[in-house]
Amino acid sequence: MADKDDKKTPNRATPTFDPKPVNVGGESLVDRIYPHRKKIGIFILTAFVIWGVIAIVIHFRDRGRETKTDKLASVLDVADRRIVAIEPPVDPSQPAPKKEETFKDAKARAAAVLDQLAKTGTDAAGPTYKASLLVQAGKLDEAITEFKRAQTAKGLDGVLAREGLGLAQEMKAEAEKDATARQKGLEEALATFTAMQPDAAGPRHAYALYHQGRVQALLGKTADAKATFEKAKEAGKESAELAPLVDERLAALGT
Repeated sequence: MADKDDKKTPNRATPTFDPKPVNVGGESLVDRIYPHRKKIGIFILTAFVIWGVIAIVIHFRDRGRETKTDKLASVLDVADRRIVAIEPPVDPSQPAPKKEETFKDAKARAAAVLDQLAKTGTDAAGPTYKASLLVQAGKLDEAITEFKRAQTAKGLDGVLAREGLGLAQEMKAEAEKDATARQKGLEEALATFTAMQPDAAGPRHAYALYHQGRVQALLGKTADAKATFEKAKEAGKESAELAPLVDERLAALGT
């Protein structure tokens, strides 16, 4: 029986396992990439080069910021020193106090801060800060130039620059001995304060009106000054600082 069964069953080859990967849709991924290996290598190398350049730029940018910060810190260190008009007497029975660098007045300190700004060559503080120092140092023409540089800045920076410009122009005009020059200077200051903050909802609008009223009073425009002070009082009614100033000015004008 066994022989018969063997005769009936056809000879079949024993199946073998083929370890080759099955490629779906043609060539394998490796076969497809291999011809482009040089391009891929160049791409990767280029990416590393670009990242290296970016890293270098970031490094020098941050180092530049650190340098600017250090310079500004040295300037502010001078600006923070106290003003001592009269040195206190020294008690010989007590240990000598540590010597502190001070200034006799605000003008001397402002001059020292300006010197430090020049030495460090930093402009990180901005033209408005420098201009305010120039005002304190009595250098009004230079201050006016610096304020004009900053007056077109957007937002509060521009408002403060225009306010400082108007104050510097007013101070210069008040120092004039010639009546015509004084009149012209005050008119310039009034124009600057008018342009300081025209937006009724903008920052320091009430102060812009207050300054306009002050200069109108100096120009002898009493009626205009009273009306402007009333507007300033209304605009700054929530300001605990401005309200008493306006009331004082109105009282001086006989209101």
